[in-house]
Amino acid sequence: MGRGDLKALILAAGYATRLRPLTDSVPKQLLPVGGRPMVDWILDKIREAGIDDVHLVTNGRFAPLFEQWAEGKDVHVHDDGTISNDDRLGAIGDIRFVQEQADIDDDLLVIAGDNLFDYALSDYVDFWRSKDGASALAVHDVGDLGLARKYGIVTVDEDDRIIGFVEKPEDPASTLAATATYLYARAHARLVPAYLDEGNPPDQPGNYVAWLHKREPVYAYRFAGGWYDIGDPDQLLAADNRMRKRAGLPARDTYLLD
Repeated sequence: MGRGDLKALILAAGYATRLRPLTDSVPKQLLPVGGRPMVDWILDKIREAGIDDVHLVTNGRFAPLFEQWAEGKDVHVHDDGTISNDDRLGAIGDIRFVQEQADIDDDLLVIAGDNLFDYALSDYVDFWRSKDGASALAVHDVGDLGLARKYGIVTVDEDDRIIGFVEKPEDPASTLAATATYLYARAHARLVPAYLDEGNPPDQPGNYVAWLHKREPVYAYRFAGGWYDIGDPDQLLAADNRMRKRAGLPARDTYLLD
């Protein structure tokens, strides 16, 4: 199956302040999970889906570490030039930055570098392709309305087309949580500059879906299996132990950088 027109962009330009002091010297996406850098698991998924053209965007503080990581991996690393949480471009700002830097005008898989999941990206790509020119968002049913308040929550119609998107709702309309893995049709990826030029929030990639679904068709891809959105130390330890088990390593009570 020809997938040459689909490019991948891994978002890794944040400063992960909730994981300090770990992230003072190591970017979150390079923290070991299951004995290897977190982002390696994501790169495996991208490669398994047959996507060859892979980009990663990071910041000025961590670009040298990502350049080192990328050696021999055929991943294009882009330094967005920011050096602190205060001057960051934001996830959506970083998408535009890479589109301009690398002259990307293609269908685009955008995936957060701290978003671990069990499902096959190739299945998600097949679902998205079946929608013919639409975009898609991977969603996980968290199964609990209380838990749903912590996430971006989508509502869908009978065809799983997204008809609502609310970030951390007080009164969730569903338990379908948005996960930071997006498939944008070329025509929709082209709208990122228009979104930003309107003065919309440049951070939180879900904000772009919240804007886009009101203008263009975006579908929810429901996946089963594990999902880790690694934002704090407890989530990091849980993900590490999940992947350690998979790698045949013993579980640990505390997170260690080795």
